Amino acid sequence: MRRTIPWFLIAPLVVLIGGLFWAVWPDLVAMADRWSTDPRYSHGYLVPMFAIALLWLRREQIQGSRVRPSNWGLAFIVLGGLIQLVGGYFRQGSVGGLAILPYLAGIALILGGWQILRWSWPSILFLFFMIPLPYRIENALGPPLQWVATRVSASLLRTMGFMAFSEGNVIQLNHARIGVVEACSGLSMLITFIALSTGMALVVKRPLLDKIVLVLSAIPVALVANIARITLTGILHETVGGKVADHFYHDLAGWVMIPFALFLYWCVIWVFSHILVETEQATVLVGVPKTSRAGASQPRRPPSRPDRR
Repeated sequence: MRRTIPWFLIAPLVVLIGGLFWAVWPDLVAMADRWSTDPRYSHGYLVPMFAIALLWLRREQIQGSRVRPSNWGLAFIVLGGLIQLVGGYFRQGSVGGLAILPYLAGIALILGGWQILRWSWPSILFLFFMIPLPYRIENALGPPLQWVATRVSASLLRTMGFMAFSEGNVIQLNHARIGVVEACSGLSMLITFIALSTGMALVVKRPLLDKIVLVLSAIPVALVANIARITLTGILHETVGGKVADHFYHDLAGWVMIPFALFLYWCVIWVFSHILVETEQATVLVGVPKTSRAGASQPRRPPSRPDRR
């Protein structure tokens, strides 16, 4: 990749990038604090590392290309500034954090033009998953997920022969009560699995429809995984004891559900690889009559000679 950026523009670019980094530094610190304290966003540390790895996997798209800076990058930077101003005005750190995405897109355009943006846009968009959701969205999604997880888990426990019934967001068993609190609503799994499925869709070489289904399948996979965690906790309460069940529910379940979700994703890919089969188009011989095509594989007979007596 050959560089064509004039030397006298290097210093202004360094100042611009440094100024943008200084502008988003408070949002980055706030996000890192949520990653450390909120288990729903503990995957935030992995998102930038995966974005960098994705750049490396797509490196062949810029090998041998010529860097042609574009002034459209300034428009993206202005858009990022407006987003950050809106987030600061309404005191929404999540909205202000979204400014990182247009800032990075603008830097890519200024440094390398549209070729660099085409190479880096999947990594830039994937950084969206490291930004915590606004509290209003979390509060809107939490109660429905709690309700579904409580009702379905109680029904599964009754189906397996255990005495279980739900009171609000609490499952009453013979020897214990399982409270499906906000932290156990499944929102954490939903956010993590959507990020995981999007990362898999960006890496795997599958048709576009398969990738869309893979991303959308994160919603039922998260629900199934959370319901399985609550149901298994209830079984442990009734069979082994409360101490083992509580240890599984609060400590081990998060690690167990990740490979379980990967298994469900593998099942989704396997099913759609057998349902959505690409058909090969039959080749058509142009300019050849149908009769000739039908008899093309038959051997040609020599012409008959008249009998001479």
